[in-house]
Amino acid sequence: MVAPKISIIIPMYNVERYLRRCLDSVKNQTFTDWTAICVDDGSPDKSGEIAKEYAKHDKRFIVVSKENGGLSDARNFGLPYAKGKYIMYLDSDDFIHPQTMEIAYALADKNKSDVVSFTYDRVYRPRLMIRHVLYLDTDNVVPYGASKKYNINKLKTLTTDDVFEYATEQTHNVGNKKRKWLIKHCQVWKNMYRRDLIADTSFIKGILFEDFPWWSAIMLKNPRVTIAPLPLYYYVPNFGGIVLSAKQLRIMRSLCTGIKTSYKLYSEKASEYQMKMWSENFMWWFINWAFRKVKYLSDVTDLNVARQEFKEMIDMGIFDTVPNRWCGLANEILRFVNEH
Repeated sequence: MVAPKISIIIPMYNVERYLRRCLDSVKNQTFTDWTAICVDDGSPDKSGEIAKEYAKHDKRFIVVSKENGGLSDARNFGLPYAKGKYIMYLDSDDFIHPQTMEIAYALADKNKSDVVSFTYDRVYRPRLMIRHVLYLDTDNVVPYGASKKYNINKLKTLTTDDVFEYATEQTHNVGNKKRKWLIKHCQVWKNMYRRDLIADTSFIKGILFEDFPWWSAIMLKNPRVTIAPLPLYYYVPNFGGIVLSAKQLRIMRSLCTGIKTSYKLYSEKASEYQMKMWSENFMWWFINWAFRKVKYLSDVTDLNVARQEFKEMIDMGIFDTVPNRWCGLANEILRFVNEH
């Protein structure tokens, strides 16, 4: 069997409400040489049955099943079944523009890129949030740009061999010339990756925000990246989803796990330039995010767990060199850790 050009990995858990829209967006791609690996992560609803229905009528859909292990585990489980030259990830409550694969593959082929980075529709999600608050329908809202036709030959893109210059958690304080080309944030679903680049990098099982340490590891491989700031991904807020319902302590600990794992990797393998750029543009943003969760903790046991997490960071040397803009935060954390 000839391997497809693109494989897209779709973890599924309790998404029967959204899944058909997701799978239809894959089925209706203008690019046809793909397989979709639908990973049934022990879902108790009809997600697996719906995916098998699609697989019955279109052999490009492949359904694999496993016991529930969470999003990271499902993505890891799906990768061996994804034989494409390039890999994409799609969350099963989201969907993509009809030309997403066509555009991404054309740019990767043209520029010999390891990663093609696009973005998500930044209007669509707020529209849904507002409608949810107003008790209006959110399931049948069509993105404004969903029917837009892109001329690939006229797309303005940027290709770089220095991903650290453009990848960031920052959204402000960036020069106007560069702002357009930023790879903002680290969601894995807004990029297409050469399979050989990511095949040996797993997502950390059991944590939230697993994208951050995974993307940090991929950046360290110095991929050639083509940036196409096109809103090709439609991110749908799952109002009962794992992030929105998670306890603050779990969020904090997940973030700390990602920070410590990535810092250890960068300490061992990164150049001085890579460490500096990653620290300023990613690590300290996530340290800030993790520490802000402390204010939601009232239980003494939870507060002590938080102190231990940040003490481990200090002991690892993370606080030995603090970027100027984060000195105030570092001092706050040190005071918190030393409280009795």
